[in-house]
Amino acid sequence: MRKLLFALAMTLVLHTSAQELPKNYSELVGKIEPQLIQWRQHFHQNPELSNREFKTGAFIADYLKSIGLEVKYPIAKTGVVAILKGGKPGPNIGLRADIDALPIVERTPIAFASTVKGEYNGQPVGVMHACGHDAHTAILMATAKTLKEMQKDLAGTVVFLFQPAEEGAPNNEAAGAPLMIKEGAMDNPKLDVVFGLHMAASMPAGMLSYKSGSAQASADQFKIIIHGKGSHGAMPWLSTDPIAIAADVIQGLQRIVSRETDLTKAPLIISVGSLHSGLRNNIIPETAELAGTIRALDAKTRLATHDKIKRMVKGMAESAGASADVEITTQTLVNYNDPALTKKMLPSLLKAAGTDNLIESSWTTAAEDFSFYGEKAPTLFFSLGGMQKGKNPAEVGGHHTPDFYLDESGFIIGVKAFCQLVFDYPKK
Repeated sequence: MRKLLFALAMTLVLHTSAQELPKNYSELVGKIEPQLIQWRQHFHQNPELSNREFKTGAFIADYLKSIGLEVKYPIAKTGVVAILKGGKPGPNIGLRADIDALPIVERTPIAFASTVKGEYNGQPVGVMHACGHDAHTAILMATAKTLKEMQKDLAGTVVFLFQPAEEGAPNNEAAGAPLMIKEGAMDNPKLDVVFGLHMAASMPAGMLSYKSGSAQASADQFKIIIHGKGSHGAMPWLSTDPIAIAADVIQGLQRIVSRETDLTKAPLIISVGSLHSGLRNNIIPETAELAGTIRALDAKTRLATHDKIKRMVKGMAESAGASADVEITTQTLVNYNDPALTKKMLPSLLKAAGTDNLIESSWTTAAEDFSFYGEKAPTLFFSLGGMQKGKNPAEVGGHHTPDFYLDESGFIIGVKAFCQLVFDYPKK
């Protein structure tokens, strides 16, 4: 399989209009690595929650201004857009990193562990980079510095998108990729393509993975309120019990997955994460409220599932003499890697990682708001390993957990991948 991948990639290299990287490229990459690690540790030790990345955004903007990039700050509340115009004409290429942290108390033994406290939806919380956004940010800053050093050899314009609130802002605030796009991050200049990377804590450090087509699931949040009739718990025949109906609805949601969806096309997940109803053990309440998530890896399946949920929930409620309100809110779309672009840029990832460190992955039901950039331009989103070599993937701290940990030794591969993609992307 690896030999086939290598042969395919090398064939593609012969047909690409790639530029040659400057002779001092390796020297520049080696020079920036210590700074990359220092930046990552700084961001890790000073995390900020979604839409609250004030110091993070200012830090990024100040540095990028200092090296001579055109900087737009703030955008989308705390984000940064920086523009590097190459010395030769060419395409407009977007590179994206997310900058926000999570409301988690860190439990790792590292010297630069976060002790930051914050507030999320009115609750006091710890704050931690538990998904690798600190690494994404540092890698993109290092890429900006490296590409700036090669500016005269660069064909086209590179737009660095430092995006806040990928994890979603509190209180349903406008945030993240949709707000970046709304405020023009992809428009001036108009981007021809956008590349992004994400750390993978359970993949060996320095390894890259990609998935053509649907790579990550869409995420939609649903809220269901069932309106029944209350009564004394000792006389349930006087009620229209919303809790009993809610139990039927939960089962019905799973039947949509197992009996109404063609799972040979792509997976579908419907999960109920909360059910709230009533106050006392002997009172049947008037209402029950459910909330959960829908994950789809096919755009048509996603929209059809919304319609099926509304039909099923309202029908079940009405058949029991109750009524129901159903609200479905989009959080992300299916994260779709343009197949033609993926095939075209595969040699670039191969050159950055080496023949033994590039794999094709399967799709995942995790979600990413990078997906919104794909509505306006072709996109390619790939993963970079951060697991210590020799570790068991089943035993490492997972994403969004207090024990999340990244080995920094492979971070420089992220810089190499971005630089290679920029120089290899077909020129106008």
